[in-house]
Amino acid sequence: MAPNSLPPRLPETDRTRHRRLRDQGSLERADLDAILDAGFVCHLGVVVEGRPLVVPTVYGRDERQLYVHGSVASRSLAGDPPVCVTVTHVDGLVLARSVFEHGVNYRSAVIHGDARKVTDPEEKLEGLRRLTEHATPGQWSYARRPNRKELAATTLLALSLEEASVKIRTGAPDDGDSPDAELGLWAGVLPLTSVWGEPVADPALPSDTAVPGHIARRAGTRHG
Repeated sequence: MAPNSLPPRLPETDRTRHRRLRDQGSLERADLDAILDAGFVCHLGVVVEGRPLVVPTVYGRDERQLYVHGSVASRSLAGDPPVCVTVTHVDGLVLARSVFEHGVNYRSAVIHGDARKVTDPEEKLEGLRRLTEHATPGQWSYARRPNRKELAATTLLALSLEEASVKIRTGAPDDGDSPDAELGLWAGVLPLTSVWGEPVADPALPSDTAVPGHIARRAGTRHG
């Protein structure tokens, strides 16, 4: 195991133990990493003034922690609170013979921990680099980087990846060997995929401004 990496198996804690659909649960850290790497939008759950609040935001990661971006004006990122971060990918609808057996093929990760507000300027810059490169590889080197004023106006949270719950569902409906199989109804999976489209230029750009290669080559490729 590399010095900066976490154990290959996720620990089972009271918050991460799979109590329902245990067969869909995974304790493999590789599955957690794959789910995080396949997306760039998460949902950050916190308690603000005694009430739950969930906000969507973008993220990036290294081997040990998740970086979550937000504005200093955001109430959800004030202080160093306990948080919950979720990332979910929907891969298809599972359409069975019975509505009761319908479901979703999906990959999901739920990360628990105490958020740490990143204050060190070098770590904040590195965290923003990872966040930017996570969403659009190559963009950090291409675009102008944050200046001191912009860094001061940005809140970055760090959350350990040590405690997480992972669930994955794949495959066909579960009622193929039930009495409903005799109904003669179609059953199966309706897959869902997301594909990057062609880049759309800012109307303010000069007409001869070329699309950079790291953006152009993503057109037509699958997201997630």
